[in-house]
Amino acid sequence: MYNKRLWHQLTLALLDFVKHPSFSDGDGLIQLYQNFIADFETKINPLSLIEIIAYVVKQIADPNEAIDFLEKMKEKVKSSSDATVLCMILIGQLKLIQLKDVDGTKLVIEETEKLLEALDGITEVHGRFYELSSNYYRLIGKHAEYYRDALRFLGCLEVDKMNKEEQMERAFYLGLAALLGSGVYNFGELLAHSILDSLVGTEKQWLVDLLRVFNAGNIQAYEELRPLWTTQADLAANELSLRQKISLLCLMEMTFKRPANDRQLTFVEISNEARLPIEEVELLVMKALSLGLVQGSIDQVDQHVRMSWVQPRVLDKTQIAGMKKRLENWCKDIRSMELLMEKKACDDILT
Repeated sequence: MYNKRLWHQLTLALLDFVKHPSFSDGDGLIQLYQNFIADFETKINPLSLIEIIAYVVKQIADPNEAIDFLEKMKEKVKSSSDATVLCMILIGQLKLIQLKDVDGTKLVIEETEKLLEALDGITEVHGRFYELSSNYYRLIGKHAEYYRDALRFLGCLEVDKMNKEEQMERAFYLGLAALLGSGVYNFGELLAHSILDSLVGTEKQWLVDLLRVFNAGNIQAYEELRPLWTTQADLAANELSLRQKISLLCLMEMTFKRPANDRQLTFVEISNEARLPIEEVELLVMKALSLGLVQGSIDQVDQHVRMSWVQPRVLDKTQIAGMKKRLENWCKDIRSMELLMEKKACDDILT
């Protein structure tokens, strides 16, 4: 293929060749690049070239040397945005995993994100970027950011291609991030994802159950699961914030379940459902209003809240069934009004 200058076919062959298990040790791929690939690298598709280089740099023992090598390759493929981004992702991985350079990784992520925004649609490198950024956010403990980018990463690949252990690890960290993440009140997308199936039937299934409980704002079930979730150090250490989050979700669910023309909630109803002292109800509603989770007004004198809007969320099957029932009732009300107007019109004509 080299003699015939069949560069595309040669590139495909090399992409398979560098993955061979025999190259897991030694410097065979380094030799391959220096003595063969370097001779015609300008003929190779830039993104494919960096895909090959991704395996080559694994054999460079010194991470700083590997980064220097990737910087030189980045200059060679600067005409291709995809290849440049992939180069930067590989540099970020080296900084994060091998050098533990958190600040350096942050700079790479920020620079790479700007380049990604200029690309049209979702490309092959988006998944790798979200993998890098989610790993970075997990390392520095930014739960909400990790949750966002980890979900994006899962949206860029087929879960079946991950081994069982990796699926379980991803699912567990995602579940924790959803619960602990500041501003994360939408669990529907995660609950609908097949990644959580990896935890079903295992000793960590309680996390899936807890996510469903939070999504439903079920305070009673939350308390029943306490002996399980308090065994996880991060959750136990953030018990107060978890209690506040599920109380807010409880208020959102109460609002969501009510028909649009009957969203007046009394302080007593909220107190009973959220299991809070009645004097704390107003603070809970004010918190929900300030976060933009609901819209409405508070009547302190009569002690009730009139809700006009609740933040949209990804719904589970139970919530969808509830919405279907409300739509059916709404259709019946419209039909009743239609019949009433017809009768009224007939009476007016006759008189």
